[in-house]
Amino acid sequence: MFTSIKDDIKLQFQSGNMLTRIILVNIAVFVFIKMVMVFTSFGDVRTIYDKMIEVLSLHGDAPKVYIYFWSWVTHMFLHEGAWHLIWNMLLLYWFGRIVGDFLGDERMLPLYILGGLAGGIFYIGFEFLLPGSGGGSMAMGASAAVMCMLLTAAMVSPDYHLHLLLIGPVKLKWIAVAMLFMDLIGTAGTVNTGGHFAHLGGALFGIIYVSRLHNGQDLTSGLQKLFDYINNRQEPIKPAPTKKAAMSVVYHKGKESSRREMEISESESFQQRLDTILDKINDKGFDNLSDEEKDFLSRASKKE
Repeated sequence: MFTSIKDDIKLQFQSGNMLTRIILVNIAVFVFIKMVMVFTSFGDVRTIYDKMIEVLSLHGDAPKVYIYFWSWVTHMFLHEGAWHLIWNMLLLYWFGRIVGDFLGDERMLPLYILGGLAGGIFYIGFEFLLPGSGGGSMAMGASAAVMCMLLTAAMVSPDYHLHLLLIGPVKLKWIAVAMLFMDLIGTAGTVNTGGHFAHLGGALFGIIYVSRLHNGQDLTSGLQKLFDYINNRQEPIKPAPTKKAAMSVVYHKGKESSRREMEISESESFQQRLDTILDKINDKGFDNLSDEEKDFLSRASKKE
């Protein structure tokens, strides 16, 4: 059973789009830190879990925000509460699919990171600049990145309809306005005030991003190039495919040579089929594959 679960997760990560991978990473981080909590919850050893949360979260006080510089990125993949994770991942899935359909899969991860960074900047600004904020708090979660996705989707397709439970079809622009309004109200409260500022930061980046994109400037292009460079370094260089002659006649060919040619032909056919299905996933998403194509991918992952 566990091997099957591992194979399914591996297949989803390898064949799924970037939105699927982001969600899987968030879930994996949550499961990992909870396992650390379970196995270090005896006596004073629990401090290992507390230290991990401290190191991965974004801090509102000056020394730690500089010391734990990596937390600017790690905090947006970190969730302590199950409902916090579930709610963020559901919203990310709903809004992220719209963004991916309209703007392309290659912009998903850069948008997620930049939206989370914008939220982090607003959170730090609140903790450092506003009088009486107190400082000493920690920020974690994908909420700012989710708000970035929501406002990006609403700016690109404001009249897109989402069907809400007990309400029915609602245009995306009204969902965005409602969530923005709730966060604006939250900044005047006393509960998670810094978090509401972070949400507004992510939302503002989404608005700015689409506005600049309409003017021909893609603010995610730098990260796209960086990720492409990393992927190209990790992937082995494949030799250029050679063109086959339309017809060839060879005399006195032995059985071993014929068998080798048959294996090569089957391998090329397998790779072409795999490439076609992966291209379809990038264009239309994993859910649009037929049962036969999903079965082929499952067998391909085991073959690899």
